[in-house]
Amino acid sequence: MNTPYDPPDTPLDVVHRDHELLILSKPAGLLSVPGKGPELADCLLSRAQEAFPEALLVHRLDRDTSGVMVFAMTPHAQRHLGLQFEKRHMKKTYVARVWGRLTPASGTVDLPLIVDWPNRPRQMVDHENGRAAVTDYRVVRTEGAETRVRLYPKTGRSHQLRVHMLALGHPILGDPFYAEGAAAQFPRLMLHAESLRLRHPDGGVGMTFRVKCPF
Repeated sequence: MNTPYDPPDTPLDVVHRDHELLILSKPAGLLSVPGKGPELADCLLSRAQEAFPEALLVHRLDRDTSGVMVFAMTPHAQRHLGLQFEKRHMKKTYVARVWGRLTPASGTVDLPLIVDWPNRPRQMVDHENGRAAVTDYRVVRTEGAETRVRLYPKTGRSHQLRVHMLALGHPILGDPFYAEGAAAQFPRLMLHAESLRLRHPDGGVGMTFRVKCPF
């Protein structure tokens, strides 16, 4: 689904900054990194580097996802944080609103994912060729025909949370790729990266950064 890229014109929202870390709140609708072509050049990385030229990319969030994102302020920090992601030491928490009444109230989705080539960037479950993908979830509350849920990804596959919720029969509301009908009729993807726990690259102290859910 190709919607015109119309990134929000909002000021850079700095959650935390020190000599090794830059923590930003990414708005929904803004790319993490530049896309292909000059019309897709505006992204959180370029905005971050405008204010802090030394900022380096560590990870990404989908364009339509909002929330906490960490950048490195030195090459050492970039390597350190990259290893934490690789070794799954980063603890990420997301909030989502999903279609329907999700039961049971907590569980684990363990379904391998692969890119759906004819329909990329969509991803799909593939038990033979997919890469391992695991998500824990916990229902916060159910309201009418939707459920608010916290998601705890154990892996970091592209579109993981979106496809895992779809596989349970509960697509994330407002998802331009995976939601259909009434579930798609929302002003944005109802997925937000609420918190990120990491070890500081200088000394290894555990730190948690949070960005309040806007929906």
